[in-house]
Amino acid sequence: MTKAVYLAHLNPVTKAHVEIIKDLQKKSERVVVMPVIFLKNGKEVNSRSFPFDFNLRKKMLEVVFGDSITISKNYTFNAPFSRYLPPLLSPSSWKLRRQLSKGLNHDYFTYTGDKAERLMLKVYGLHPRIGSRKEISASSVKTKLFNAAKGKNSTWEEDVLPEVAKIIKENWDVVE
Repeated sequence: MTKAVYLAHLNPVTKAHVEIIKDLQKKSERVVVMPVIFLKNGKEVNSRSFPFDFNLRKKMLEVVFGDSITISKNYTFNAPFSRYLPPLLSPSSWKLRRQLSKGLNHDYFTYTGDKAERLMLKVYGLHPRIGSRKEISASSVKTKLFNAAKGKNSTWEEDVLPEVAKIIKENWDVVE
């Protein structure tokens, strides 16, 4: 059974992410989505760049895809994050590689739109397929969200599905 493994920030889940996952579903028998997680002292680190924690991003994915995808915590970094550098020489980096491939057999491919991640996946022999950035990026949606939180006019809701927008609104304190 061919698995597609999608590594992404998904912060928040945008229409572009949904499009990518639906495309991966057409190209594989199972899609495993790995939202990146950053931990410090065992607690998730959230910031302006990563406002939504893993559980909220998982909820966003589940409301769109139900159980038609698998959501994995295997894409987790532990502070200090510099321990993963340089990628080829760092024992922590190779540990991350083992984490990413946990539960995967030989019949899988990985997907990311990020060039640095793609290079890492190639170096680690994780069968990357080349993805391309979509017009809508999570970064641009976050900027629109933060503008809305400041009371500015914003079109962020156009870039996410209504179900995801509802989750964001229910957790608006994360944006503020």
